Amino acid sequence: MSARTTMRGWLIAALVAWSIPAAAHPAPFSYIDVRLNGAAVELTVVAHIYDLAHDLAVTDVSKLLEPSDLAVQRERVTSLLSGRLQLTIDGVATAINGWSPPEPLRDRQSIRIGARITLARPPGVVAVSALMFPYDPAHQTFVNIYDADALMKQAILDKDRIAVDYYAGTTQGTFAVVRKFIGAGIHHILIGPDHLLFLIGLLLLGGSLRQLVLVVSAFTAAHSVTLSLAALNIFSPPARIVEPAIALSIIYVGADNLTVGGGRDVRAWIAFGFGLVHGFGFAGVLREMDLPARALGWSLLSFNVGVEIGQLVVVVAVASALSAIRARSEMLGRRVAFAGSLVVIAAGAFWFIERVFFPGGMA
Repeated sequence: MSARTTMRGWLIAALVAWSIPAAAHPAPFSYIDVRLNGAAVELTVVAHIYDLAHDLAVTDVSKLLEPSDLAVQRERVTSLLSGRLQLTIDGVATAINGWSPPEPLRDRQSIRIGARITLARPPGVVAVSALMFPYDPAHQTFVNIYDADALMKQAILDKDRIAVDYYAGTTQGTFAVVRKFIGAGIHHILIGPDHLLFLIGLLLLGGSLRQLVLVVSAFTAAHSVTLSLAALNIFSPPARIVEPAIALSIIYVGADNLTVGGGRDVRAWIAFGFGLVHGFGFAGVLREMDLPARALGWSLLSFNVGVEIGQLVVVVAVASALSAIRARSEMLGRRVAFAGSLVVIAAGAFWFIERVFFPGGMA
């Protein structure tokens, strides 16, 4: 989400909240501020009295703005708001205790509570999960995350998105980014059948260790370039072009295996050329992961490392199996390569038809 879009959303929320009379539901918004101050995390939650009155079954909404009446509802208000907010620090769910008494904000027709959590060390990654008022499907929660006094991240949570992560600009934050994106890279390559089949197609003809390393390295170098270009919004072709092109690359590899003669091995060049296309496919996944603005370089590098680790696992397993087959029978090895290439072509053709003519998925 761009800064301009985010600020526009905040401005609209403020204008709506001010412009509609308090007698009606003025705006389905609540607010959570998270402040990181060294080894302390400070939370502030602001909720509109209309939403609170609904969920607390309070008939006279305005009573929640009266200090005496609010004091009577203190435990219920605090329990309701705190129970719908979860905080995870460095991967560990963190209990939030010691909430301040609810404070009426008459000008905003809202109630505010706050809490402070003291940690053993500055946090690396903080995750906020909230679905504040599920009775209203249009309700949104605006989250502001501050590092010291600097506003570092803004997000809008609703029924479709209930969590936001923030990676602090600390050593712990950098390690958290590296761990997350290496894991994401490994996971994506291992569950991405099109990328794996492209690699397997390149390996079917076998070859020396040097040849296979060169093929995989060329693929990695190429997709790293286009992955970075797309993830940084420098150049990113639409998925309706990229996805069919990936399918065509798989068809090409299978067909090349069936027609190749005894000439020069050009698989590294094929891997590099089509690796540029596959990189744009990887970027689509990476963009959905909400890249940390303060650690873009680390996230891109870590994701690529994870992809490379996943590729190496596949390459070692497939190459070892094919080598064992050829060691037993050269003829059997050629038959496996031939049959495998047909499978690669068929799968690529299926994906191409699906992505061009049935982009929503074939029933």
